[in-house]
Amino acid sequence: MLNNIRVVLSHTSHPGNIGAAARAMKTMGLHHLYLINPRHFPDPQADTMSVGADDVLRDAVVCGSIDEALQGVVYTMAMTARLRDISIEVKTPREAMPLLLQHAATQPVALLFGTEMSGLTNEEMGKAQVLVNIPADPEFSSLNLAAAVQVIAYELTVASQSFLPGTQEVHPAPHEQVEGFFAHMEKTLFEIGFLTTQNPARLMQRLRRLYARTRLEQEEVNILRGILSVATEYNERLRARYKQEHPDISKRP
Repeated sequence: MLNNIRVVLSHTSHPGNIGAAARAMKTMGLHHLYLINPRHFPDPQADTMSVGADDVLRDAVVCGSIDEALQGVVYTMAMTARLRDISIEVKTPREAMPLLLQHAATQPVALLFGTEMSGLTNEEMGKAQVLVNIPADPEFSSLNLAAAVQVIAYELTVASQSFLPGTQEVHPAPHEQVEGFFAHMEKTLFEIGFLTTQNPARLMQRLRRLYARTRLEQEEVNILRGILSVATEYNERLRARYKQEHPDISKRP
């Protein structure tokens, strides 16, 4: 199961944190590190702070975007110290890790961590199915990045010791297929005139949350995209018919 888990660090500023995170991973049996646009990597400071986890650093995958880092992943948990103003499922590490292992038993999953200063953006949060919040003193809830990785990796290892794999009834679609559906849906909603609010991005966030709770399967994504395609074709036919019935409309300035 641990071989199906990737740790994704987004826009890490300090190379020492990358090395310390690699060390935290290796002590708990995790080896797949993905880095999204790190400011400095490779870097001697990362090597120093890894303290023997140089193989994790050597095999780290550097990506240019979050979609690249999550390619092939069917389930993503995002770490946050802040509760967001948009509806999303939030769990503690102890609640979340057994759920992550259920998916990792058969397919790739990801643990997503943000920058040291500001954490993950709302857009990055929208790529995840669940938020994970490490319980801490509300007066000082900010954990060092590597410390957060260590806490999550420890809870994951504890959960794996008592985990009993069962038959997985749901086989979620991979990240890139789901993202293709969201892009298709947003384009279609614009074309049919539904996304006319002042904040369409916020509406799309809510739609993402809705579908994240369903854990879309590949066949279901294909069905939904088929519906969107039919809606687009129908809208185009209506427009063409309207232009035929009102030929002067195209001549207006």
